[in-house]
Amino acid sequence: MMQSIQQEIDERTKLTSSNKLELLLFRLGNDPLLDRAELFGINVFKVREIIPMPTITAVAGSLQHMMGVVDLRGQILPVIDLSAVCGCTPATGHNILLITEYARSTQAFAVESVEDIVRLEWRQVLSAEGSAASGMVTSIARLDGENSERLAQVLDVETILRQVMPSNALEIDPERIGPKVDVKPGSLILAADDSLVARTMIEEGLSAMGLPYLMTKTGQEAWDQLQALAVKAQAEGKDISDKVALVLTDLEMPEMDGFTLTRNIKQDPRFAGIPVVIHSSLTGSANEAHVRKVGADAYVAKFVAEDLAHALREALRTVH
Repeated sequence: MMQSIQQEIDERTKLTSSNKLELLLFRLGNDPLLDRAELFGINVFKVREIIPMPTITAVAGSLQHMMGVVDLRGQILPVIDLSAVCGCTPATGHNILLITEYARSTQAFAVESVEDIVRLEWRQVLSAEGSAASGMVTSIARLDGENSERLAQVLDVETILRQVMPSNALEIDPERIGPKVDVKPGSLILAADDSLVARTMIEEGLSAMGLPYLMTKTGQEAWDQLQALAVKAQAEGKDISDKVALVLTDLEMPEMDGFTLTRNIKQDPRFAGIPVVIHSSLTGSANEAHVRKVGADAYVAKFVAEDLAHALREALRTVH
């Protein structure tokens, strides 16, 4: 079972251009409130490999929810008790390690079992904000179509990592961000990211650069805002560039992903000349190649504030 899922991961990471969400489903154990094992998911593109639970070495003075470290072919990785983070108790113990790559780092998550890989349309994935979900769940996936009762909680791994392993390196340092950036008066940066932590950091970075912004939580919301701003600009006898200086988007988002948002912008004559910068923890040559294919002006990996600032400066420079 595990080997076949590993093969699927290897094969499906080549399918970036499908613009569908490849979700790895797993269980963490029983939820004490509901007394059942809910399904959780993360994007297949973030999963490097799946292995049976190896020997974990405890580390003195570890942070809460850290089980220790594991030696994986000479690489020492931190092991996070994902069940504990999500308030679940595994009935059969931690049997599987998910080795993932997020925001330029590699880590291991201990889970009870791995279930399946499913391919979903992004419209099957709904934002969890405003629902009963905690800040650790970014969206809810309807696994069998729009009327599905089978749901999976898509975890906000960026937020989980920030909570479990706080890093001063992620703090915004205005000195390293550099001087303020000027854009056309009245225009702003339209940004989209479904992770609460990522939005907060982006907002801090844009503020440090002196850039006005409009923050959205999904690609669909960003697309709707862009169209509304275009209508407003036309009514005022202005160009869309008088309203929007640049679009900054994540890749993984409910309802509409960043690839689709970028393609929509680049194929619409109204938005010719608006640069699009993709900002994502989905790294790798396949994703970067597809970023170029859909017409994005720049790609920057999460999250180093100076790198984001440099990418925004370069993209804005090309239109001013």
